[in-house]
Amino acid sequence: MQNSTCLFQAYEEYRIIKENKLRNEHNRSLLLDRQRHHLLAPSILLGLLTGAVSVFFHLSLDYGEALRNQVIDFAHQQATIGPWIVMGLTTTAVFLSTGLVIRFSPEASGSGIPHLKAVLLGLQPFRWIRVLVIKFVSTLIGGSAGLMVGREGPTVHMGGAIGQGLANLWSEKTFKDHSVLVAAGGGAGLASAFNSPLAGLVFVLEELDSRCNSFEFFAAAIACLTADMVCRVVLGQYPTFHLDITGAPPLNMLIAFLPLGIVSALLGYLFNRTLLAAQKLISLPLWPRIIWWFVLAVMVTTVGWLAPDLLGGGQGFVNGIIEGKVLTLQTITLFFIIRFIVTIGSSSSGASGGIFMPVLVLGALLGFGVGSTIQLLFPELNVDAKLFAVVGMASYFTGVVMAPLTGIVLIIEMTGNYTLILPLFVACFSAQIVADWLGVVPIYEALLEKNIRKSASRELALSKGVDS
Repeated sequence: MQNSTCLFQAYEEYRIIKENKLRNEHNRSLLLDRQRHHLLAPSILLGLLTGAVSVFFHLSLDYGEALRNQVIDFAHQQATIGPWIVMGLTTTAVFLSTGLVIRFSPEASGSGIPHLKAVLLGLQPFRWIRVLVIKFVSTLIGGSAGLMVGREGPTVHMGGAIGQGLANLWSEKTFKDHSVLVAAGGGAGLASAFNSPLAGLVFVLEELDSRCNSFEFFAAAIACLTADMVCRVVLGQYPTFHLDITGAPPLNMLIAFLPLGIVSALLGYLFNRTLLAAQKLISLPLWPRIIWWFVLAVMVTTVGWLAPDLLGGGQGFVNGIIEGKVLTLQTITLFFIIRFIVTIGSSSSGASGGIFMPVLVLGALLGFGVGSTIQLLFPELNVDAKLFAVVGMASYFTGVVMAPLTGIVLIIEMTGNYTLILPLFVACFSAQIVADWLGVVPIYEALLEKNIRKSASRELALSKGVDS
C-alpha cells in the first residue's frame, strides 16, 4: 500500500512538472509570435524603403556609366586633348568621392560591410543619415568615373542604415534590439542589389550576424522579400545573367571543377593579402595620399582609354562573356591582372564602393580562363568555358569572402539555373577547404579587425592628447 502511494505521488509530481513545461513552452511560443507580429510592419517598411533606394541607386549608376561612355567616345574624337579630358574628369571624381567620405563620414569608405558587422557586434556607432547620404553620393561619383567598385556592398550598408533609422524611430516598447532591423536591412540591400532574396537571407545568416536568432531570421526574410519585389516591379524579373545551357553538366565532368576551386582559393588568398596591404594607403598623410589619388586616376584613365568595357562594377562585362564574347587565353589573363590591380587600387582610395561585384568579375575571368585551358588541353571533354565563368564567380567569391552558401545561392538566383548546383558545390567547397588550409581570413572579417585596431589607436592617441 505504501509503495502504491509513493508511485502515485511520483507520477503526480512528474505530471505537474510536464504540464508546467508544456505551459511554459506554450507561453514562450505565444510571446515569440507577438514579438514577430510587432516586427512585421517595420520589416515590410524596411524592405520597401531599401528596395526604393536600391532601384534609384541602380538607375543612377546606370546613367552615370552611360554618361562616362559618351564622354570617352567624345574624347576619342579629339586627337590632342581627348586623353586629358578623360584624365581631368577622372581626377576630379576621385578627389570628390574620397573627399566627401573623409570630410563627412569616414565610416562610409569602402564597401561598408565591415562597419555594418562592427555595428552589429556593438563595437561602433551608426550615424545612419550620414552613411546613407555619403554612401550614395560617393559611390555614384566614383563608379560613374570608372573606379572598379560595386554597388552591392554600398547597397548592403545603406540597407543597414535604413534599418538603424527605423529602429531609432520605432517605439522602444515595441522594439528594443536595434540589431534585428540593421541586419535585416543589410540582407534586404543584397537581395535588392542582385534580385536575389534567398541570397540576401543566407548572407545575413552566414556573414553579417552568425548569432542570428528567430527574430532576425523573420525580419530579414520579410525585408528581403519585400525589397526584391520592389526591384522586380521597377527593373523587371529577368535574371541578372543570361546563361543558355541545354542541361546539367554530366557527372563525369564534375572533377573538372575541382582545379577551379583550388585556383580560386590560391588567388583569393592573394587578393585578400594584397587588399589588406593596400589599405595602408588610406592612412597616409595628406600629400602622399593626393599623389596616390593621381596615380589611381592615371590607371583608370589608361584603362578607360584602351578598354572602357573593363571600367566600373563590371556586370555588363560579365554578361558579355556569358553571352558568348570570344577572348583568347592571353587576353583573359591580361584582363584579370588589370581588374585585379585597379580593383585593389579603387578599394584603397578611401572612396565609397564595394568589392562584391568586382570579385565576381574576377571570378568570371578566372573561371573563363580555367575553362578555356581545359578546353585546349582536353578537347574530348567538350567543356563549355561560359559555364566555368559562371561557376568561377561563386568559387572565387568563396575564396575571398569564405561564404560558400551565399555564393552558391547567389549564382543560382542570378542565372535562374538550378542545374548548376553540383558544379557550384564542387568548386565552392573545394575553394573553402583549400582556403582553410591556407589560413585565409575572410576579407570582411579581416577589414573589420583592421578598422577596430585603427579606431582603438585613434582613441588612444586622443586620450593621450587630452591627458597632456
